[in-house]
Amino acid sequence: MATPATARRAFPFLRIAIALQTLTIFVQAVSSGLLMTSSYGETLHSVGARVMYGASMLYVLAAVLAWKPGGGSPRPVLHASGFLVLASVQVAVGIAHLPSVHLPLGVLMFGLSLLALARR
Repeated sequence: MATPATARRAFPFLRIAIALQTLTIFVQAVSSGLLMTSSYGETLHSVGARVMYGASMLYVLAAVLAWKPGGGSPRPVLHASGFLVLASVQVAVGIAHLPSVHLPLGVLMFGLSLLALARR
């Protein structure tokens, strides 16, 4: 059984994972502007998409670690899993070149990630 000290140690990792995810989404917004204005923007945005997706997976891992062995609430696991689904949709619509969905979804994801960070 997890001790309260273990649960407290798990939460900073969760907060760091959410902060990293939020930062990577912000960088994606910047690189999307570069995508439209420079030759290297496409490469930067493509690499950033992979990093953002990895950050979303890290968020799921951190939420599971804060919940199961750490004794925390299972709610962050649901939030993180939902966010990973949104990230998957975002990648799919980006590959399909659907900017009318891709851009608003990116804004929504940034807002939700910022909200999750503020709640931690």
